[in-house]
Amino acid sequence: MQFAKDSFFLALQERLAALSPGRTVTVNGTTVPAVVVTENLPPTSGEPQPNTFYIEWGEAEVVEGHAGGAPLMSLEVVISYYTLGSVASMVDRGRLQGQLDRELLSICQPPNAGKRDYTQSPSADLGTNVFWGQPSLGERKKGGVTDAGEEHQGARVERRARLTMYFFPEVVLV
Repeated sequence: MQFAKDSFFLALQERLAALSPGRTVTVNGTTVPAVVVTENLPPTSGEPQPNTFYIEWGEAEVVEGHAGGAPLMSLEVVISYYTLGSVASMVDRGRLQGQLDRELLSICQPPNAGKRDYTQSPSADLGTNVFWGQPSLGERKKGGVTDAGEEHQGARVERRARLTMYFFPEVVLV
């Protein structure tokens, strides 16, 4: 399952770098495209950063009714992001949230990527793909704290998008 997760994450990260090269985040002192996997962050990473897509993995299941040799698996994916806007008055939060929504929808197209083994360099093609449905953009929420750490009603505008990813596992399930 890890190869599928890595392939999905790196496909989105590469697509964001091509679409919006200025949308970056610093993780462990390294600047990368602003797509990160929550479980890969160190426990000391602190609060999520604004204008960054955070991937969380959910429930994995064997897809029933799939005919063929290897079982088809599904994996629920949640992508969270928020903005405080780009100006001190925060009056452009909605506009920036809309831009983040468009970027997410864009980097999820096409809805597939080759599955690769990134445990080696260069990475190896595993001969199958991961594919996914269109993200469902959840309700937009307001709240949170400002960059200065002050509690401010409605300071952040955030969203949680959901999609389901599908893949064939490398190991045969019993």
